[in-house]
Amino acid sequence: MTDLAILSGAGALPVMLAEAHPEAIRVVFHGVDNAMSAPLAEHRFEKLGTLFEDLKAQGVTRVVLAGAMSRPALDPAQLDPFMMQLAPRLMAAMQGGDDAILRLIIAVFEEQGFSVVGAHELLPQITAEDGVIAGAEPSKTQLADASRAADILLALSPLDVGQGAVVAGGLVLGIETLQGTDALLRFVGDTPAHLRRGQGGVLVKAPKRGQDLRVDMPAIGPETVRNAAAAGLEGIMVSAGKVLVLDRPATLQALEETGLFLMARVL
Repeated sequence: MTDLAILSGAGALPVMLAEAHPEAIRVVFHGVDNAMSAPLAEHRFEKLGTLFEDLKAQGVTRVVLAGAMSRPALDPAQLDPFMMQLAPRLMAAMQGGDDAILRLIIAVFEEQGFSVVGAHELLPQITAEDGVIAGAEPSKTQLADASRAADILLALSPLDVGQGAVVAGGLVLGIETLQGTDALLRFVGDTPAHLRRGQGGVLVKAPKRGQDLRVDMPAIGPETVRNAAAAGLEGIMVSAGKVLVLDRPATLQALEETGLFLMARVL
């Protein structure tokens, strides 16, 4: 018997949680790609009422939402009575950004008596610690670029846009939007050389101001590092204690192979 359930999206984080907490009930959602092995239950987004009933029947009191998950295309014909009642609140939240939907999700779980915990609470070692984690100490120019990118993200926080920005030589090369960090880095990589003025640049990842880190903490991993290198960047700066480093051994190896620095600061 366990009191913990992992609600799994895509990516490495749910797998890491399952390995650290093998006793946890693992839930996947219909239509969501994930690497979770032997899930113990599969549910539809349209039938959250059934999910809640099943979790309560199995003694679950804590849930962790982990992994990437895009906005689902709900089938109205599949909605259970609970979701029919929730629909007006859900439709209103979907008119806003991701934060609005995530706040609603947390509220709904808490209203049902569940405690929502963050992946970083279950895996405290997974966040980036303050200081240089890999690579050389950033130069004054690189630190200035990181500071400018962090200022941009802070200014954009009320607009609920994204968690990443790239600055090179004081020039803003890109801001993360709904498409995600990898798309941002591809866009930066396509920037013509004459616009970059010979500058490499720094990627900054940080949560939005007031963001609930239990369900949407920014993350980097080995692919982030390789994509940043392919985009011609020189390093990555993240918010200390507020950004997940997924698959740390592979991420550190990617940093060594590419020569990029990784640093965490209180942003």
